[in-house]
Amino acid sequence: MLDIKYLRNNANEAKERLATRGLDPAEVTALLADDAKRRELLVAAEELKARRNTVSDEIGAKKRAKEDASAVIAEMQQVSADIKSLDEQIATVDAAIEARASHFPNLPNPGIPVGPDEDSNREERVWGDIPTFDFEPKAHYEIGEDLGILDWERAAKVSGARFVYYVGQGARLERAVYNFMLDEHQKEGYKEMITPYMVKYEAMYGTGQYPKFEEDAYRVGNGENMTLIPTAEVPLTNYFREEVIDAEKLPYAVTALSPSFREEAGSAGRDTRGLIRMHQFNKVEMVQFTKPEQSYQVLEAMTQHAENILQKLGLAYHVLTLSTGDMGFSAAETHDLEVWMPEQDKYREISSVSNTEDFQARRARIQYRDENGKLQYVHTLNGSGLAVGRTVAAILENYQNADGTVTIPEVLRPYFGADKIIAEDQL
Repeated sequence: MLDIKYLRNNANEAKERLATRGLDPAEVTALLADDAKRRELLVAAEELKARRNTVSDEIGAKKRAKEDASAVIAEMQQVSADIKSLDEQIATVDAAIEARASHFPNLPNPGIPVGPDEDSNREERVWGDIPTFDFEPKAHYEIGEDLGILDWERAAKVSGARFVYYVGQGARLERAVYNFMLDEHQKEGYKEMITPYMVKYEAMYGTGQYPKFEEDAYRVGNGENMTLIPTAEVPLTNYFREEVIDAEKLPYAVTALSPSFREEAGSAGRDTRGLIRMHQFNKVEMVQFTKPEQSYQVLEAMTQHAENILQKLGLAYHVLTLSTGDMGFSAAETHDLEVWMPEQDKYREISSVSNTEDFQARRARIQYRDENGKLQYVHTLNGSGLAVGRTVAAILENYQNADGTVTIPEVLRPYFGADKIIAEDQL
């Protein structure tokens, strides 16, 4: 949620910045018109409430003097009716403002590239050597099927498309990857959590998924308006919902492994095979709560925490700063990490690390007290550290061998228990 005072005092600037994110400037004009109407109604209501207090005193005085108070009582009744009408109008305008403002994306940080889509993203750095093969590299899903460690056919029989069974060494590899990630993040100061996997509407609203992206969520049909989480960002960020955090604890860092559930409503025909775009996948999430002056330093640190995982796994990648048109709804600035996928001969996204500034904190009402004791909104940041399935895919493709086996990266061997994946007995 954006600060209405900023929009009020910087209308033209806000229109320009939000237009780079696809928001029609007329929406800002309409919101500010509703806001002006609300303030007019509030002034009128306050004036009537002051008059009601005066009338109440007059009634008391007349009764004590044993004078006729019927005219004043009649006025009191009319004033009360008018106040009730104004309060109802204010509630209606408040609802209209909330409904409109909840669809406004976050203001982009002025330093990011301006553009309509991913073609305007800016490459910041490249790490690692792209592997070369003396054979034709296979796609990760072919490797997984050939080794008998990934089974999409039986998953489709049970759950439909975009689901998978990890079998034997496949399951062990997935577990090795996320345990390694969690251990690394704990070393960096993140407190590990296990979160709920279903959340209320208010939690999804707090992080910005609702109401704009309801079609992408799996809602639980039990009459309680619950949603399966699309990412652990939602329960982690809402951990401090409607709370005032002790300023001395900031920045506060948490991490969690969780399944992520996504309808992928807008991705028909994209990545229909493999682990890249699933309805259910595991992800290790990083979330931090900071004071405003800390948040961009923390954004860089969190990006490096995600990079650390790829570097220790020996996977080549590059880092992008996303353009205004490619960035997520709640973000003010996002750094994407894209890992090299040999079969596709290109980089593919494996992590997004975002600073939402106070956008989510306003929606979830997460605050702290500054040095003067005044309540301020925290800044919240989130990032994948990493998407586990995509990491497994990258390992399978980058570490595949000509004989069909897959070498396990050295840092994973204590977790995996072997240095190579060989073919499973087929069931």
